[in-house]
Amino acid sequence: MDRSIRMVDLSSRYLRLKGEIDAAVRDVFESAAYINGAPVKTFCERLSAYMDVPHVIPCGNGTDALRLALQALHIGPEHEVIAPGFTFIAPIEAIASTGAVPVIVDVDPQTFNIDEKLIEKAITAHTKAIIAVHLFGQSCDMEAIQRIAGKYKLAIIEDNAQSLGASYTFGDNRIRKAGAVGHAGITSFFPTKPLACYGDGGAIFTSDDGLAEHLRLLANHGQPEKYRHKLIGCNSRLDTVQAAILNVMLDYMDEFTERRRQIADRYDRELRSYPEIILPAKRKYSTHVYHQYTIQVKNGRRDALKTFLAEKNISSMIYYPLPVHEQEAYKWAVRLSDSAAESKRLCNESLSLPIHSELTDEMQTAVIEAIDRFFS
Repeated sequence: MDRSIRMVDLSSRYLRLKGEIDAAVRDVFESAAYINGAPVKTFCERLSAYMDVPHVIPCGNGTDALRLALQALHIGPEHEVIAPGFTFIAPIEAIASTGAVPVIVDVDPQTFNIDEKLIEKAITAHTKAIIAVHLFGQSCDMEAIQRIAGKYKLAIIEDNAQSLGASYTFGDNRIRKAGAVGHAGITSFFPTKPLACYGDGGAIFTSDDGLAEHLRLLANHGQPEKYRHKLIGCNSRLDTVQAAILNVMLDYMDEFTERRRQIADRYDRELRSYPEIILPAKRKYSTHVYHQYTIQVKNGRRDALKTFLAEKNISSMIYYPLPVHEQEAYKWAVRLSDSAAESKRLCNESLSLPIHSELTDEMQTAVIEAIDRFFS
């Protein structure tokens, strides 16, 4: 290959959609409605229809969305919130920002998602909520989590920043979009996410009318009308420019997802014969949108493989190098409910390969051939 193979190729995607994106942004500039302009309302209505959920509350980013959801559910210093040990730090950061204690539960070693079988033993009289992080593109087992939450009267927040578009099938064959099952779901529109803008952005989903009203107030300075402040809130908005871009991206979201699935299917076929590689598992209850294609590399060879790929100008990423309870800022803030041994192991063995809508067959061939040379 005469050029590097990236984890995500945002430049090529922009060039493909340049005409539509430029026109959408130009319309915002011409209207000069930079804050809460018409594209924000349009986008929220369209995303609400896509998610089949009555309320979409836009905000500044995915971390804000988590904080707002926790605040709207009245979670504070006297509470505990359950979260997985293998995840980006945002859920732990959001819990800690409320004064609540993040309670860390280990993950399923095959799906990377919270191990629902371990949740119940982590619950105490102080437990208020569970954050179910749908990692890498696949939903947690929401039916099992709902049963536990119902038994103990806990709120469920779905962190769907990496799995927007995935669908969950219940035992009675009902199908819901991941992020639309719990009391509140959140997502991020960070540029690399399944539905992405060209900066920061986020949203919260809920079917609860009262919760939606509360969230809207919190995200807008606590004001039901201008200069009338009912609650202590914050300023967390989705810019009109970003909403305009998201309206374009939403048109292509399913197409991008299908391309990632095709790439994942080929990785599955071509890499299944290597005994030192564990492929990502797929559960029957969830579709997979493959925000990441994450393998596990056994026998301590993960870092060597990453270095070998880099020498061939092939990017790969380690998500994540430390379990959340070993991060310096949170060592003393969290409570471990179990050993979190799988979270620790995954931090040492997992490696994400390039997977995105602009990855060509030729590029993927180069990735697969490089992996073959490494293990030969």
